[in-house]
Amino acid sequence: MRTTVDVPDDLYRRLKARAALSGLKVRELMTRYLEEGLRSLPGGEHPGRRSVLPVAIPSTGTPIAALTRAELARIEEDEERTPDARPA
Repeated sequence: MRTTVDVPDDLYRRLKARAALSGLKVRELMTRYLEEGLRSLPGGEHPGRRSVLPVAIPSTGTPIAALTRAELARIEEDEERTPDARPA
């Protein structure tokens, strides 16, 4: 697919020099960089797939386990039964 992208002059010069030193065409090097960049994003090779939720790590360095939907529902039900127990 053809597309037009505005690239700052300095960045394009660096890209062109790197391509020449690598023996590649600018198009080939740009494609390689795009593929590497997309692979390094959350979700990797699966675009549209949700990434894993972050895990909060307290100062002790011990990970806190994620709660299941059932556990969250139980907590919400407990809070609804005892509204005075909620933090202000």
